[in-house]
Amino acid sequence: MKTWLSRGSAFLAILLALALIPAAAQPPRAGAAAQRIEIRSQAIETFDPREPARTRFGALAFRGGLVLNSPHRDFGGLSALRVAADGEHFLSLTDKGQWLRGRIVYRDGRPVGIADAEMAPILGPDGQPLARRGWYDTEALVQDGGIVYIGIERVNQIVRFKYGRDGLRAHGHPIRVLPGLKTLPYNKSLECLEMAPKKLAPNGGPLAGTLITISERGLDAHGNLLGFLIGRGGGMFTLKRSEDFEVSDCAITPHGELLVLERSFSWARGVAMRIRSVPLATIEPGALIDGPELIVADRSHQIDNMEGLAVHRSADGALVLTLVSDDNFSPLQSTMLLQFTLTEDK
Repeated sequence: MKTWLSRGSAFLAILLALALIPAAAQPPRAGAAAQRIEIRSQAIETFDPREPARTRFGALAFRGGLVLNSPHRDFGGLSALRVAADGEHFLSLTDKGQWLRGRIVYRDGRPVGIADAEMAPILGPDGQPLARRGWYDTEALVQDGGIVYIGIERVNQIVRFKYGRDGLRAHGHPIRVLPGLKTLPYNKSLECLEMAPKKLAPNGGPLAGTLITISERGLDAHGNLLGFLIGRGGGMFTLKRSEDFEVSDCAITPHGELLVLERSFSWARGVAMRIRSVPLATIEPGALIDGPELIVADRSHQIDNMEGLAVHRSADGALVLTLVSDDNFSPLQSTMLLQFTLTEDK
């Protein structure tokens, strides 16, 4: 299997291609119905090829991973992920306006494959694919019971689906968002989307039922990342930015921590990823939030353009983080699925 170490000669070409050719620059071909697809997988046995026996990385322990590929022409570009409570069934989306759902197959607690996979175009209020109206750069995803919300870059819009009732045939309806969200940078806006749960505090707490979103690189006057609260606790906040990291997804733990997945690129360092843990209790209108790093990894590790993060509780009680990468539909990149256990569960 290729790694960032073995792909060193192609690394600059990859990032140059990403900089010059946006992944979703052209609308995709959009079909009308869900299609069963085959997803092939190759195991990632170690996260750091320099130390094959090492499993602990910061506050996380590596459980295993997969490199995924498919002969289906629309597979790739995975930009968000949610894993069900059973740890197997998942819902994802691509940045070309397609749903992807399926089931993670395990052996001895490690992911070994993907089964029951199917893809379908994400539909708008008129039942036509959102891509046909130019709303195809779908980047963020959250599931609240039977309701799913997705965030769409370029048009800076959030769309609501009755997924529990209609599944992949659900029609998406735009929701009202704060005016400031509509001014976020083109192709650098909605990446993190979560729903503050009702069960974390008596009466749900001030944020219960509020959508939380953080921009990829929409900055305030101090260079921090803009965040928005949509609903009961509406308003704006900021996330402290450091080391040129940009937000690519987020997920909430059962203990009330917002885990923020970030990525960065520099010519000196190359590609990197980071996960920070931010207490939900610190998020409120006007707040500047921050939190400790759980993991930092660079191109010497088994990473790619990591864009999706999900959290679930495994049968043995461990809190499992699942990450997926966006290959930008490039043959020089990989679609990866990585799993870690949070060893310092709060």
